[in-house]
Amino acid sequence: MSGLQDKVVIVTGGARGIGAATAARMARDGAQVVVTDLLDEQGTKTAADIDGLFLHHDVTSEDDWKSVVDATVERYGRVDGLVNNAGIATGAPGTPIENETLESFERSLKVNLSGVFLGLKTVIEPMKATGGGSIVNVASVPGLSGFPGVSGYGASKWGVRGLTKIAATEFGPHKVRVNAVNPGATLTPMNECHVQPGEGNFPRPR
Repeated sequence: MSGLQDKVVIVTGGARGIGAATAARMARDGAQVVVTDLLDEQGTKTAADIDGLFLHHDVTSEDDWKSVVDATVERYGRVDGLVNNAGIATGAPGTPIENETLESFERSLKVNLSGVFLGLKTVIEPMKATGGGSIVNVASVPGLSGFPGVSGYGASKWGVRGLTKIAATEFGPHKVRVNAVNPGATLTPMNECHVQPGEGNFPRPR
């Protein structure tokens, strides 16, 4: 029996790409999956395909986070897991720091880092109430190395790794595990618009 059998897991940014693949795999392993995203049509289809629940969700909104977690608990009675997957890559690929705008830089931080912070902040109480859980934060290879041309994205993913370590020390005594994964370049809808015909690789990590 899978360790996910009958577990209730929220996957943010689950409408497509890595999030949708994660949600599908968890559902195959027996989890009850709540897919959240801003992309309502795609998210609804993804959730329907795995017999899950879709909820509209802006990860930068504390009110949205509370609504998602409350709705999950109301539907399933608990939250056992969270995959903080929602993320964006702002600005043109390869933009050097001197040409990056503050608006673009801060947008990456708000979605990719503050969104993770709000997820951690909101799910910890329901997880503590049921005796523990597991949280996976999706960082990226640029959160491990200094990739040029991705200042906002890279900084946000370094922040995700640091926040993960802090949360792990705080949540551990409550039997809530917190880990980060660092995907490499993956041809998802977020990246495919940057691929030229015939190219074998692309600039956007994740």
